[in-house]
Parts: sequence; C-alpha cells; structure tokens
Amino acid sequence: MPSPDAFPTDRPPIVFVHGNGDTAGLWITTVWRFESNGWPRERLHAIDHPYPMARDDDRVPQPGRSSSDDHVAYLAAEVDRVRAATGAERVALVANSRGGFAVRNYLARHGGAGRVSHAVLGGTPNHGVWTSDSHRPGSEFNGAGPLLSLLNVPGPDGHEVTPGVAWLTLRSDGNDKYCQPHGAWLGAPHLPTGIQADSPELRGATNVVLPGADHRETSFGPHAFAHTWQFLTGAPPASLEITPEPRLRLDGKVSGFGADNHRGFDPSNLPLVGATVEVYATHPATGERLGPAVHHHTVGPDGRWGPFDARAGQPYEFVLAAPGYATTHLYRSPFLRSSGMVHLRVERLPRPGTPGLAVVTLSRPRGYFDRERDHITLDGLTPPPDVPAGVAGISAATAHVTDRCHRTVAGQFNGEHIAGRAWPLAEGHVVTLELHH
Repeated sequence: MPSPDAFPTDRPPIVFVHGNGDTAGLWITTVWRFESNGWPRERLHAIDHPYPMARDDDRVPQPGRSSSDDHVAYLAAEVDRVRAATGAERVALVANSRGGFAVRNYLARHGGAGRVSHAVLGGTPNHGVWTSDSHRPGSEFNGAGPLLSLLNVPGPDGHEVTPGVAWLTLRSDGNDKYCQPHGAWLGAPHLPTGIQADSPELRGATNVVLPGADHRETSFGPHAFAHTWQFLTGAPPASLEITPEPRLRLDGKVSGFGADNHRGFDPSNLPLVGATVEVYATHPATGERLGPAVHHHTVGPDGRWGPFDARAGQPYEFVLAAPGYATTHLYRSPFLRSSGMVHLRVERLPRPGTPGLAVVTLSRPRGYFDRERDHITLDGLTPPPDVPAGVAGISAATAHVTDRCHRTVAGQFNGEHIAGRAWPLAEGHVVTLELHH
C-alpha cells in the first residue's frame, strides 16, 4: 500500500461520535484503518461523552443520563477544541447511532454547519426506532417525539439535511435490530414500530445500503470504513486491512457504572478514580499468565490507565479492581497498532444466584453476533446457546463454567481467537474475552 507520504497533508480532522451507552473505544479499528491508509493520527479524534445513555424522556432529568441538549453541547465543545488544536476551519463528523442525532442537531440548530465539511451517519435511526404517540413519546428515539420531529422537517428543497455540508448515511438491508417493524428488541414484542430498514436514510444525503450489516457494523465494519473513506476523499481506500505496527503504545480511560435506573446500572464514561489496573502477558492458546504484571497503575482524576508499551503479537490480560465492583479480568487478543482510546470498564458483580463457578463473557463491542452469518465458539459450543436466530441483536455471549475454576475458556469469532481463565465467581471475579472485530 502507499506510504502516508503519498497522501495529501491537508486531510481534515475527523471527530468520531459514539452511540448510546458506548465509548470512544469502539472506533479503534476504524481509526486503525484510517491510519493504515495514510490519514495522520493527530487528525483522528473520538469523543467520550461522560453520560452516554439517553434519557427515557428527553425533557425529564434522569440521574446519570444525558439529554439531547447535553449531547450536542458536548459535541460542539469537542469540535471547537479540535479546530483550535489543529488550526482547521472545518472538520468531518463520523457518527454511529445516537451520535448521529447530536451531529444533525449541531448542524441544524447550533451553528455547526460552518465548522463541518462532511457528516457520515452509520445506523442512525433518523426516522425513529419506533413512531408512537403513546410508547415513550418524549424519547429521542421516537420518530414522532420532539427531537426527531424537529430535525426531520424538510427544508424548502424538500431535503432533511442541513445545506452546506456533504451527507452520507449507511444502513443495513434488514439486519439492524433498531430498524424493525416490531418492538421485539425494545422489550415490547407486540408494538408495531411503524419503522422499516430505511429509517436511517435522509432526503438530500447520499444513502448507502450495506447488505447483511448489523446495527454497529454500519459504522465499525470494514465496508462502512470503505464507504466513509471514499465519501471523504473521492477515491477508494488502498486497503481494508489494518497494517500492524512493530512498536505499540496503549492508553485509554477506566470507567464504571453510574445511576441505577430500575433496569440496571447505566454505563458511565466518567473517570473511575482510585481503580487499579494490572496488565499481564498471556499464552495465546491457554490464557495463562507468562510472568508477573508488566504494567500497574492507579487511576487518577484524568481516568487514564497508561501509557503502556505493548509487544506486537502479544495477547494481554487486564485486571481491573475498584471498591463496589467485581474484580474484572479482561482478555484481549493482540493489538495491531498503537491507540490512546483503549477504554476499560470495570464490571458489576452478577446478580445473586447466577449459576456456575465462574462466568466468562465473549464480547464483540463493534458488532453483534449472527448465528447464521458468523462462526462463533465459546467454551467449545458452536454457536453459544444464548445467541438467538434471526436478526443480529446481542454483542455478548456468556459461558457459565460448572466443572472447575482456573481452567482455560476460549472464544472464537470469524477467525479471531481469545483464551482466558475461569476466575472464581464466589471470590468476586468476572471474566470478559473482548474481540477487536
């Protein structure tokens, strides 16, 4: 592939905007692909909203959650920060799901159009996840609610996009859990949503369908990257592959959970001050530690757990501990490139009565599991029994280890393999095998 020097040096800064409940860390592989094709690392930025979950009703304060006004204010501040740091007049915004609402709101109602050249929205349900006057009428995700009703008023040209900005939407052809005609994935199976697969499309935008893509793959998958790159540059990327780096430096934030909103604790991206992080090199086939910790850090007010100089090709176990949380063992397959957005979240203990001597979760943050499309194995079961048939809708599968603790538990997804150890639940441990892809 061409070297970075073969590309223009005036690539605009990109600000990546995550979705509901998510973190900047979901953009790691997308950023790696941009870097591998020559986009300067210092011009790739991702926000980490401190309260990433939307309110049930946008107009009613809810502990630990953000309103659409909070969301757009945070985005606007980040755009101003990036413009000041880079000297760029305009940035490109690339958003997933709920993040696209903040982008549209910023450009249409908060003066952002003069600061932004391109807007790319992956899986953003622009016409709602449902449309109803009775089911959660004040939600951001209600196509008939106050936010989307305002954003979807067409302009004089009949378009639903703010003029002066180039727009791209990316959507699935039917495998997006949030663009379904029924509310099964909303916990309301008998609710007719009034929504179809084309909810993300906007009149006046370039609208692209990604066949078979799930909700998150509309932003984080390689084909989403390819369309985004071509939209921003006018030419296809040289490669969809990630070019490995020989020397790696890793860093990121440690966070936990915030308020209990009756359905469980909401994720938070606030720094978890006082949490400890230990990093161990592990055997790729067994997850067994290859010696003492190679990194140890106590999290301060900035929330950072690094920097850590990692070895190329080496899998690692991250051990996170904080008062009130489970001791979380997070196993990661080898990192391919450096990153400052390796987000680590300490887990809550499972509910009392959770079966098994150990609980091990196979997690795919950048996509969902599809038992017809994907090859998925967890602790010898292919596919894991809790991966449902039909629309791809869960990003985590769980193994309840019942024979003995401390043995190897392996997970595999479409060729990416991770091995960890079954740490005892009775002693307050939980285990996650986190996939890159």
